[in-house]
Amino acid sequence: MNRIQELLQERILVLDGAMGTMIQRHSLEEEDFRKNWFENHPSSLKGNNDLLSLTRPEIIKEIHALYFAAGADIAETNTFSGTTVAQADYGLESAVYDINFQSAKIAKEVAEEFTAREPHKPRFVAGSMGPTNRTASISPDVNDPGFRGITFDELVIAYKQQANALIDGGVDLLLVETVFDTLNAKAALFAIDEVLIERNLDMPIMVSGTITDQSGRTLTGQTTEAFLISVSHMNLLSIGLNCALGASMMRPYLQVLNKKAPFAVSAHPNAGLPNEFGEYEETPELMAAQIKEFLDEGLVNIIGGCCGTTPAHIKAIADLAVNYSPRKQEVDVEE
Repeated sequence: MNRIQELLQERILVLDGAMGTMIQRHSLEEEDFRKNWFENHPSSLKGNNDLLSLTRPEIIKEIHALYFAAGADIAETNTFSGTTVAQADYGLESAVYDINFQSAKIAKEVAEEFTAREPHKPRFVAGSMGPTNRTASISPDVNDPGFRGITFDELVIAYKQQANALIDGGVDLLLVETVFDTLNAKAALFAIDEVLIERNLDMPIMVSGTITDQSGRTLTGQTTEAFLISVSHMNLLSIGLNCALGASMMRPYLQVLNKKAPFAVSAHPNAGLPNEFGEYEETPELMAAQIKEFLDEGLVNIIGGCCGTTPAHIKAIADLAVNYSPRKQEVDVEE
C-alpha cells in the first residue's frame, strides 16, 4: 500500500481547484503563449493554457503554490489538453512531451517544497489526462453515423505518450478526468496499463467522469452506474465525478458511486453553473455549504473543485473536510 492509499484510510484528501480560472486572472496575451518556445509558430496560440508550463512557468508554479497553501493535498498538472490529439488543433504535436514533462516537474517541485515545510501533510501530484476534443463513440457527422473522428488505437498511442512524459516528470498518480466518452477513457486506461507494465511500475490511477446534465448521463449516454461498471476492470485508486454540474446537482450521482464503487470516491464539482457570460458566481461559502452535505452523508474520500473554483474555494472545502472521516469503502452488493 502506497502513501496515498494509506492517507485515504485516515482522512479525506483535498484536490486542487481550477487551473483555467486562475490563469484567466493574469489577462495574458498572445506573446505569453510563445515566449522562448514558439515565437515563430504560424498560427495563434492564445488560450492554449498547457503551453504556459513552458512559456510562463512562474505563473503555473504560483498557482500550484496557492492551492497547496489553501489546503490541497493533491495538485493536478497543467496538462488537460496535453495530447497530440488535442494539440493538433494548434499544430503543436511535437511539443507534447515537453508540455507534460515540464508541467509534472513544476508541480512536483512545488509539492516537495510544501511537503518539506509540512511533513505531517505530504503533497502529491496527479498527472491530468483530459478527454481530448474527439469522441471515439459518436460520429461528428450527422449524415454519416458510422463515421468516427478518431480510433481507439490512435487514442492509445496519444495517451501512452502523455503518460510516459508525466511519469518522467515525476507525478505520483495519474488522473483520467472529465470523461464524457467512456471509450476514450478505456483507451487512456489501456495505454496507462501498457506503460506501467513496460516500466514495471505500480502507480495509483484516478478516473473522474462528467455527467453532462440532469438526465444523469454522460455525453455518450451512460448512467453513472454504467460508467462505473465500464472502468471497474482496472484496480483504480478512485472513481469520481467532476465538471459540468455544480455540487448540489452532483450529489445524487455520488450517492450511486458511494453505494456501488469498490474504490475510493472523488468529487470536484464546478462553482455552480455558468451565467450567460460563462462566468461562475458561486462563492466559496455557498459551495462549501453544499459540499458539507456530501461529507455529512459520508459520500467521498477525495474532494476538490473544477471550473470556477479558486484557492478561496479550496480553503473553504479543506477547512470543512478536516472535520470529517472519509467514506468507508464498503460495496452494496444487493440489487
